[in-house]
Amino acid sequence: MTTRVFIDGAVGTTGLEIRERLAGRGEIDLITLPDDKRKDAAARAKALNAADFVILCLPDDAAVEAVSLIENPNTRVIDASSAHRVADGWTYGFAELEPGQQAAIAEAARVSNPGCYPTGFLALVRPLVRAGVIPHDWPLSVNAVSGYSGGGKAMISAFEDSSAPGSDATAWRGYALGLAHKHVPEMQRHARIGHPPIFAPSVARTYRGMVVQVPLPLHALARNWSLAQIETILADAYRDSPVVRVASSEDALVRVEDDANTDRLTVRVTGDDANGLAMLVATLDNLGKGAAGAAVQNLNIMAGLDPVAGLNL
Repeated sequence: MTTRVFIDGAVGTTGLEIRERLAGRGEIDLITLPDDKRKDAAARAKALNAADFVILCLPDDAAVEAVSLIENPNTRVIDASSAHRVADGWTYGFAELEPGQQAAIAEAARVSNPGCYPTGFLALVRPLVRAGVIPHDWPLSVNAVSGYSGGGKAMISAFEDSSAPGSDATAWRGYALGLAHKHVPEMQRHARIGHPPIFAPSVARTYRGMVVQVPLPLHALARNWSLAQIETILADAYRDSPVVRVASSEDALVRVEDDANTDRLTVRVTGDDANGLAMLVATLDNLGKGAAGAAVQNLNIMAGLDPVAGLNL
């Protein structure tokens, strides 16, 4: 039997990426709507309730509305918006986050896809919080740069079309300077830390890819941890993962495009042992493991399929 999947918002950036990963898979039967019915409430409701799995690639308010249209108790949902990432009753769709997280996703009726920035942050921080390296109340900060595709159609147009309103020919832009980015509650909750991290996101003039960096002053921790010990903890956390890999700290050159056009995530530990300074670094594709790749991975897990089917690793 095939698995019936409806992507609500299939013509957006993330939706198109998901369709690309599902194309040609014989075990997947995609439910599609003609262009003139994509915004028709009755047609959407019919498709939502006819699917075994619905993947929502919508703005937050529209995602909440879509869930309200589902009356079929057998329809399971993966929400790629940020509407449900800290909501009760939703399972967080980061399979590598905790021991047992993949099993929880497999059984869930409602799964929230992680944000791209939180994916990098949590991959670096959560194993170290769990191991007791980073105290629960530690004042964390995170710096990140993403390709402009993460900003959706408006930002893509601003970077690529010089005649578009708000067009921007700059190489780099920082934003969310008020430190209240919508990803911060997601980071705090799923890292299980006591304070929101200071989050400094930015966008570079490259289409896709992402670097996330978390500085960690080892000299200020209660125990004198070494870079090698930190790396071992991360390596143990992801030892069995086909998606997350731990790179050698010997390769100190990091590029925003290192994992672009893939669905993998790379973490590494760099720094200065002599002075007790560490930099935790994650690279990923904001449209891959940061969005569409994670959604397809969650779909595979929930449907009992090979977790990495259709992914580019």
